[in-house]
Amino acid sequence: MSKATFEVYEDNAGQWRWRLVHDNGNIIADSGEGYASRQKCEQGIESVKENAPGADILKGE
Repeated sequence: MSKATFEVYEDNAGQWRWRLVHDNGNIIADSGEGYASRQKCEQGIESVKENAPGADILKGE
């Protein structure tokens, strides 16, 4: 069971955004961009869920 939830919201500029919030209230990640529609925002969430599970971690110098 996940310890985080995706939240979808409309910002002050009328753009749709998502954020991934841990059960403790901390924001783990966010969309980083606004979407013109809620549908496009939810598609962005699905893209993250499909493409990130096995993502590598790049180590800086």
